[in-house]
Amino acid sequence: MNKKKSSDGDLDDTRVPVAWEALEDAFENNAPEVHSYLHLDTGEVIRIVDGIADPGMHQRVMKDTAYLRIDPVSSREQYRWMERFIASVEETDLRDRLIRAIDGKGAFRRFKDVLMSFPVDRERWFAFRSDRLRACMEAWLTAHGIEAVERELPRVPTADEVRPAVEREKERRKGRRSRAQVAEAQRGRIHQVVDELPARELDAALAFVEFLKARRHLPRPRAKSSNPGDPTEEE
Repeated sequence: MNKKKSSDGDLDDTRVPVAWEALEDAFENNAPEVHSYLHLDTGEVIRIVDGIADPGMHQRVMKDTAYLRIDPVSSREQYRWMERFIASVEETDLRDRLIRAIDGKGAFRRFKDVLMSFPVDRERWFAFRSDRLRACMEAWLTAHGIEAVERELPRVPTADEVRPAVEREKERRKGRRSRAQVAEAQRGRIHQVVDELPARELDAALAFVEFLKARRHLPRPRAKSSNPGDPTEEE
């Protein structure tokens, strides 16, 4: 893992390219069966769920010093956030509805359900909650001596870089038609032939087409075996 040196030459904070969105999700989710860990080399966050993940894997991760257990924000603290947000709501009707929503079990779900009908205050809540989560994450990182550094974004190739491969694929496919294209051309040819048939031949042509249509549903005969005693040989 990356370390930086302080002014006296000693190793200081661990420098980690933190995946902020994943870390935010981990801080918000405090379900007792969910365990989240930050990888101190990659900055990735893994989530292990009891009853789904292999218990042996969880034990290995817990013992691996490259992983740091994430302490999510408690339900009590997140409940206080809702109370603080409600106090900032100016519309009396919405404020009263939110106060009733957070009374009793299922408060978080009811709180979000009420805000679904109020897009402006819903966005205000998301911004407020995200700000509080960010403050908790930064405090947690600082407490563990972790300095968050910028992550490397995946490089997107330029058009000039992929153009040769595209041209090669075009050349490879040139002159070749897909099965669908071939079938479509054959259907067109059949229509043309039927249009050119004399009226007296149409009944015979139709009967033959119906025969072909019905034949495709019949089982194919099995090939005769060269072994006289082969039980798969047709009689």
